[in-house]
Amino acid sequence: MRFLYHPDKKDISLSAVLYALGDPVRLEIVRLLATKGEQCCADFDFAIAKSTMSNHFKILRESGVVLTHKEGTQHINQLRREDLEMLFPGLLEAVLRSAQPSFSCQKSMANGSMKSKV
Repeated sequence: MRFLYHPDKKDISLSAVLYALGDPVRLEIVRLLATKGEQCCADFDFAIAKSTMSNHFKILRESGVVLTHKEGTQHINQLRREDLEMLFPGLLEAVLRSAQPSFSCQKSMANGSMKSKV
């Protein structure tokens, strides 16, 4: 089994968290985890490649935004809400309040870039 890196709470930096939250796909993942709770990677039905989704989860995990654990073949994700609140009070709630609630990902056929549909 491959090791999943998670930073210790003391090693979570504001710049890494802001970088992770700065991408619309990762922001939507965080928003969905905040509203629906713990979910496996397969529960996120975005129209992007599986490898791209894996990279988004890796960035969220390695920045300290989410915790991931394995159950069988599934990777289960949850927000590190308490750690983030302790380190950066009010940040996650402020970001979640301003996030668009109906983002869906789709590949642009023309150039492969991400577009949002509201």
